[in-house]
Amino acid sequence: MSQKSIFDTDRLVPTYFKLALPVVFSMVITLVYSLADTYFIAKTNDAMLVAGVSLCSPLFTALMAVGNIYGQGGSSLISRLLGGGDRESVRRVSAFCFYLSIATGAAIGAALLLLRGPMLGLLGASAETFRHAQDYYMVIVGGAPLVILSFIHSNLMRSEGMSTLSMAGTVWGSLLNIVLDPIFISVLGWGARGAALATVLGYTLTDALCLIFVTKKSAALSVDVRRARVSRGEVKQIFSVGFTAALTNFASSVCLVFMNQFLRPYGDEKIAALGIVLRVAMVVQLILVGFSFGGVPLFGYLYGARERDKLKSLLRFCTRFLCALALAESLAVFLLARPLMRAFIDNAAIVSDGAVMLRWQIPGMVFCAVVLLYTCLFQASGKALRALAMSLSRQGVLFVAVFLIATKIAGYRGFLAAQLIADALSAALALVLYRGLFKE
Repeated sequence: MSQKSIFDTDRLVPTYFKLALPVVFSMVITLVYSLADTYFIAKTNDAMLVAGVSLCSPLFTALMAVGNIYGQGGSSLISRLLGGGDRESVRRVSAFCFYLSIATGAAIGAALLLLRGPMLGLLGASAETFRHAQDYYMVIVGGAPLVILSFIHSNLMRSEGMSTLSMAGTVWGSLLNIVLDPIFISVLGWGARGAALATVLGYTLTDALCLIFVTKKSAALSVDVRRARVSRGEVKQIFSVGFTAALTNFASSVCLVFMNQFLRPYGDEKIAALGIVLRVAMVVQLILVGFSFGGVPLFGYLYGARERDKLKSLLRFCTRFLCALALAESLAVFLLARPLMRAFIDNAAIVSDGAVMLRWQIPGMVFCAVVLLYTCLFQASGKALRALAMSLSRQGVLFVAVFLIATKIAGYRGFLAAQLIADALSAALALVLYRGLFKE
């Protein structure tokens, strides 16, 4: 395969959709299994079980963050290396990311097992929710290397234009999770432990399939341990972009801990409501994430090939498209907030609280679309400081600052409004940072 045949840069929009749609489909399947997880847990009508599992969401997001260090950091570098025609370096970088992610996952899993008690306290587990949270926690932590590894090849394969195969690995893993959820949670009566085990087994299947695809289908990626060596400069590029990508997930985990801790005096039912609300809001967000991250290989390729005018043209289209999509999705969810909550749980208090939370969460998604798109651009172009600024905005330092001020001034109403305000401020920051990108 020649360098020029990797992406068709003369037909930018069709090429963008060819790359993005498989990612979006993967996100939709991921969304379906995430909603199925919540659905089967909520259908037990055990509010403490729902709350216990919801409390562990920051833990799972943190594992995703670690995977993104090597997955997104590696894919950003690989996209630019492919744009420059350096395939030997692509093989070395991909092997390095693969093996280091396994080692990192094992170390983190061991540490979290030893720190089980303090971590569950930090996550906000109460006497009523502790058992369920602990059951979920132990299985997810035990499977940490498998969860982290799943984000490596699924990202790196897209850098080479293998979006469809990356999607296939994600889809089959998600389908296994969906099938196992009702069996483990309800039929076998394993509750939170069963939900976590279904999740880990789903990621295990994704790992296995992606490994097969890389070894059998890839022309550039490698898992040869003898190639797993990189220069100091390459390590810096992987980690500078990877850590900023991971900070988005780490910051999201911290923000969720803040929200759960704030809600504790209001009762575990409100924590359960928030857990369902965030899953429903993910319906909109994951589709936006798919279209944003789907363009990363093309963004990085165009930037590495110095096709600046084409990159600007593509970004103008993506901005208009994603904002329109976010508005349409948000309107539908806003209008259907109460029925969507009721679809998950038959608890009038949780449905009522959740509908209000959801209607405050969802309007900010048009701002979220801007933040996601330009964060992906900064990561793909290797602009670590700009990516870092975005990672610390919408669900990071900016959100925490807004959250603390809003709740101090308006209490529970401030809690409801905090994410919307942070989204708007973050979108404004993204546009300011973008203006200086091509002047460098």
